[in-house]
Amino acid sequence: MSLADRAYSEKRNFIRMQIDTPISVQIETHNENITGLCRDLSGGGMLVELEKALPVGSQMKVEINSPHGHEPMLQAKTRVTRVLGGPNDRCILGMEIEEMLS
Repeated sequence: MSLADRAYSEKRNFIRMQIDTPISVQIETHNENITGLCRDLSGGGMLVELEKALPVGSQMKVEINSPHGHEPMLQAKTRVTRVLGGPNDRCILGMEIEEMLS
């Protein structure tokens, strides 16, 4: 089956997993750390809920730790690709994974 023949919800390159787990975000330009929730994760990006909005194009390092003691479970450099919510509200950020870190 070709990509064009698939239903719209199946046209992603990577499967999206709902994970709802704590995430640590380090904003590279301000050397600031923020904690939030990673709502979903795929091979190409993630959806993150934070207490403050960040501008589209912001680059940051993110870290997700395992509740089972495997730390870190994921480390990556990301870039904000979309923002939902206002500057004073909790907001949802779409982030593209630019580089996986060891």
